[in-house]
Amino acid sequence: MRYVFTSLTAVAIVVLSLTILTTPEREVEASSETYRQLNLFGDVFAKIREDYVEEVDDAALIEAAINGMLASLDPHSSYLNPKNYQGMKVQTRGKFGGLGIEVTMENGLVKVVTPIDDTPAAKAGVQAGDYITHLDGEPVLGLSLSEAVERMRGEVDTDIAITIRRENVKEPIEITVTRAVITVQSVRGRLLDDDIAYVRISSFTEQTDNGLRKSVGELKEQAGDDFKGLVLDLRNNPGGLLDQAIAVSDAFLQKGEIVSTRGRDPNDAQRYNATSDDIVDGKPIVVLINGGSASASEIVAGALQDHGRAVILGTKSFGKGSVQTIVPLQGDGAMRMTTARYFTPSGISIQAKGITPDIEVRQSRLEILEPEGRRSEADLRNHLSNGTELDSDGKADAADGEDKGMQDYQLLRAKDLLRGVSLFAKKGF
Repeated sequence: MRYVFTSLTAVAIVVLSLTILTTPEREVEASSETYRQLNLFGDVFAKIREDYVEEVDDAALIEAAINGMLASLDPHSSYLNPKNYQGMKVQTRGKFGGLGIEVTMENGLVKVVTPIDDTPAAKAGVQAGDYITHLDGEPVLGLSLSEAVERMRGEVDTDIAITIRRENVKEPIEITVTRAVITVQSVRGRLLDDDIAYVRISSFTEQTDNGLRKSVGELKEQAGDDFKGLVLDLRNNPGGLLDQAIAVSDAFLQKGEIVSTRGRDPNDAQRYNATSDDIVDGKPIVVLINGGSASASEIVAGALQDHGRAVILGTKSFGKGSVQTIVPLQGDGAMRMTTARYFTPSGISIQAKGITPDIEVRQSRLEILEPEGRRSEADLRNHLSNGTELDSDGKADAADGEDKGMQDYQLLRAKDLLRGVSLFAKKGF
C-alpha cells in the first residue's frame, strides 16, 4: 500500500508542475501516453526509495531526474541548483572561483571551449579543444556538465588533478591545477607600432562594452593622427551576455541588423539593430577568430562580416549558435534551457556551422630564415658607401627586425593586412 501511495504522490507532483508550466491548451491536448510516462516515472521513483541498497535523498533524486531531462535535450541545457545558479550570476559579473575554463559536454566528456586568459588553467597548459576525461582520478563519463563543473570548483588554493585527451597526442596528459578566484578583465588593449589599436575581448561580461569604448578611446588618443585602424581579437572567446555582444557590434556599425533570434514560435523572433555610432570613425577593422570563438563572439564576427565592416581573419569558429534562457525555479535554483537560435544579418544560422573567416590563416610558428651563402653588394671588396653609418659587422644600423611582441603569426598577418588597407586608402586606390 505504501508503494502505491508513494507512486501516486510523485505523479501528482510532476503533473502539478506540468500544469503550472504549460498553457491550458497544451494541458487539454496532453495524450494518455504522456500520463502513462509520468506514471512510469512515479513508479521508478517510488521503487528506488523503497528498495535501493542504500537510503537515498528525495531531493537528490528529483534533481538528478531534472538534470537528465534537460541534459538529454542538448549540451547547453541544464539544471542549476541554488549554489550553481549563484555562481553563474557571479560569473557574468566578471568574478568567480574555479580553474578558469569555459567548457561544454561532448560524447559524455567535458570539452574545453577555451581557457580564460591569465587563469590557473591557462597557465597550466590547458588548451581549447582538450577533452577532460578524469577529475582527481575519477572518470567524467556519466556525470552531467553541471556535476563536472561543480567538482572542478572548490576552495581557493586547493589542487585538482585533471586528465586530458588532446588531438594528435597519443598518451593522456596529467595536469595539476590550483584553484583560484578568477577575476576576468574582459577587455585589454595596446598599440601596435604606435598607429594600430589592438584590443582583445576574452569574454562578454557586464563590463565589456564600457571596457571596449574606454580602451579604444585611449588608444586612439595615443596614436593621434597616425591612427590607422583596429585589430579586434576574439580568439578563444567563449561568449557570454547577448546584450554585450550586440553593444560591441553596435560600436562599429551605424545601421542595419546585428543579429536575430528565432525560437519554436515564429512570433517570438527578435531582431536587434544598430544605432548611429562608430567608435573608430570608419577606420578599417580586422577581427581575429579561431575554433575557440563561440556564441557572443560569433555574433560580433558575423555582424561585422555581413555588413562588410571588417575583414574576418583566422580559422573557423566554434559554431555555438543557440540562445539559452535562465528560468528561475522554486527553491532558489534555475534551469538553463535552449530557447532559440542565432542568425547573422544575412539570415545564416551560426549553429554547428560557425563563422568562416574571409581570410583563413592558421596559427603557425614564425621563424626567420637567414640566407645561406648568399652575398650582397656590401660583401664585395672596395664597394661604394651609401653614406650611412655602418655597424661593426659592416651593416647599416636598423631597428630590431623581429618585433618581440609579434610572435603571434595570426596577429602579425592581421597587422600587415590592416597596414596594407590603410596604405591603399592613403594612395587613393
